[in-house]
Amino acid sequence: MSQHATAYAYTPPPPRVRTGLEEALDRLSRVDQLVAELPETPPRAPEADGDQERLGEVTVTHRFVDAPGDAETVRWHYVEGGPLDAPVVVFLHGVPDSWWQWHYAIEALGSDFHCLAIDLKGYGQSEKGTGDFRQEGVAIQLEALLDQLQIERFSLVTHDRGTPVGDHLVARMGSRVIRYGRGQQHLWHLHPDLHPQQDMFTSPEAPAVLADARRIVVTAYSVLGEREVKVSDLVRTVQEFSYDGINTAVPRYFNSSSFRQEWIDRRTRLISQWKCPVLLLQGADDPLQPREFYTDPDVVAKLPEGSDVHLFDSGHFWPFEAPEEMAAVLRDFLD
Repeated sequence: MSQHATAYAYTPPPPRVRTGLEEALDRLSRVDQLVAELPETPPRAPEADGDQERLGEVTVTHRFVDAPGDAETVRWHYVEGGPLDAPVVVFLHGVPDSWWQWHYAIEALGSDFHCLAIDLKGYGQSEKGTGDFRQEGVAIQLEALLDQLQIERFSLVTHDRGTPVGDHLVARMGSRVIRYGRGQQHLWHLHPDLHPQQDMFTSPEAPAVLADARRIVVTAYSVLGEREVKVSDLVRTVQEFSYDGINTAVPRYFNSSSFRQEWIDRRTRLISQWKCPVLLLQGADDPLQPREFYTDPDVVAKLPEGSDVHLFDSGHFWPFEAPEEMAAVLRDFLD
C-alpha cells in the first residue's frame, strides 16, 4: 500500500454490526435448503430487439444497441418504458441482478417517466467480452450509449455495484444529471470487515462459483436481505444471471479495482464533482452497510445542496424487499 493511501483511516463499525454480521453468516447454514426449495429455473430464451413484455400497466420494450467502447463497440441490452417525451430515469442494477431488479420501479413510474433499465456490461444480455471493466471505463462507455440514444438530461438511480459506475457517471456528466438516487453502496465511511465479497470475487474460483446462479442468488438474498422476497422475483433473477459469460465477466470489475480504491476516489475527486441533489438510498438493516455511516450529518453535508438520505425498512435488496416504499420514495424524489 502506498504512503499516500495510508492517509485514509477506516471507520470502525458500530458494535451492533458485529452481532448483525454473525446472524447474517448463520444464515449460510440454510442455503442448501433454500436452494432446494426454489422452483426449477429453466433457461430463459434471449430477447430480440423490439420484444415487449408487460410490467403491471406499463409495456416495456427490449432494446439492443451497439455504442462506442473498447476501441470499437459495446453491445448493450436495456428495457425502456413510459412516454417518450417524459423526463428520463436511468436505472443501474447490482450483483447478482439485472435490469429486472427495477421492474417494480418501472411499474410505478412508467406512467410519468421514460424509464431505461440497463443490463450493465458483463451482466444479463449485455456485452461480456474482454475489455475495459474499470468502473470509470464502464461509465465512459455508458455515457457513449446515452449520447447515442440522444438522452441529453436524465435522473439516475443505482443499487449495489451499479453505484460505483454511477458515481463516475454523475461526476463525468455534470449538469446533464438532474438527480442521483444513490443506492446501497459504501460512501464516505469504510471498513475492510464490511466488504468480504472482494476476496471471493477476485479468487481463481470466482468463475466456477458464479456459474451456479441459483446458489449465488439464494446466498446473496438470504444473507443480506431482511424481508421476504417473492419467489417469482428470485426465479427471474436466477434466469437473468444465468446467461453464458456472466460468470467470467463479473469478476473483471473486481479485478480492475478494489473497495479501498473506490473509497479513495470518492473522497478525493468524485463527490466534489457531483452537481445534482443526491438521495442516499440504504436498507436500514443491511448487515454490511451500517445505517450510521449514512445518517452521519457530516456525510450528507459533503453532498450537493438538496441532498438527503432515506433508510428503507429492509435489508440490502430494497428494490424487492420494499417495492411500495421504494416507489413512493423515488416518485417524491424525482418529482
